[in-house]
Amino acid sequence: MGTADFGTPCLEALVAAREHQVVGVVTQPDRPVGRRQELTPPPIKTQALKHGLSVFQPEKIRRPEAVAQLRALAPELIVVVAYGRILPKDVLTMPRLGCVNVHGSLLPRWRGASPIQAALLAGDEFTGVTTMMLDEGMDTGPMLMRERVEIDPDDNAAMLHDKLAPLGAKLLMKTVAALDHGTLHPTPQPTEGVTCAPKIKKEDGLVDWAQPARQIRNRLRAFTPWPGLFTFLPTEAGPRVLKIWAADVEPKPPAVGIAGTVTVAKKSGIAVATGEGVLVIRELQLEGGRRLKAAEFLSGHRMTVGVLLGRGN
Repeated sequence: MGTADFGTPCLEALVAAREHQVVGVVTQPDRPVGRRQELTPPPIKTQALKHGLSVFQPEKIRRPEAVAQLRALAPELIVVVAYGRILPKDVLTMPRLGCVNVHGSLLPRWRGASPIQAALLAGDEFTGVTTMMLDEGMDTGPMLMRERVEIDPDDNAAMLHDKLAPLGAKLLMKTVAALDHGTLHPTPQPTEGVTCAPKIKKEDGLVDWAQPARQIRNRLRAFTPWPGLFTFLPTEAGPRVLKIWAADVEPKPPAVGIAGTVTVAKKSGIAVATGEGVLVIRELQLEGGRRLKAAEFLSGHRMTVGVLLGRGN
């Protein structure tokens, strides 16, 4: 059971394992995506169909007909990776070996929908993957296995995802083998150190220049590629969305003025005052344009010292 890209290595590993048979794949329904709102299948569905697997897409997994579909498959184990729904008790108690979840954090830190982004937002130096038995709570079930990963200072959400997803597949296969042999026993999660990672919204990408520069850069890391980090550039035609793709924190910033004010505009980078320190933008993109280095941007757009970023109206 899964929806997002994070689960595709796990599905590949299960399909490749000769000792296991994947009897079906459950994912969320196709959804409209992009400006054209084209109906698009979830990544897990696309991957499953490549292998000729049966795919089920219930709108609500709690409905009796959805539960009946699952029961008809007679699963001995249900694997859940980034499915996006909390399973009802009828499903949790269905398989003999239970329901195993692969979660992209070291539980109990960062329970919830966006553990990778949450770790980057907090400036964590390490994270990892946890396999756990699902219960009726939000990532509250007992743990099975964990593996830790260091977070590089330049990692963004896409890069960290690509580190954790294959690691999750390897840990899943170790977990499944140990469960099958009866050598793995769940461990309750600690009551201390619990943090939550809520679902990311598009508006979370809007820069608040009153925040410290380091925190803004962490938001850039967390929200790349989606929803992206963006502000507004004032123009004669009105404010336009300005997306920030790469930026650094000025290690020894000079005294600066109002947060959001451009203090330096040169080829090496565009410096902007923040609530604490200076953020230097290296790559950016004006709405309707393409992603550019600071030097390219300045050669074709007006960006002078004293411009105040961030006002969308």
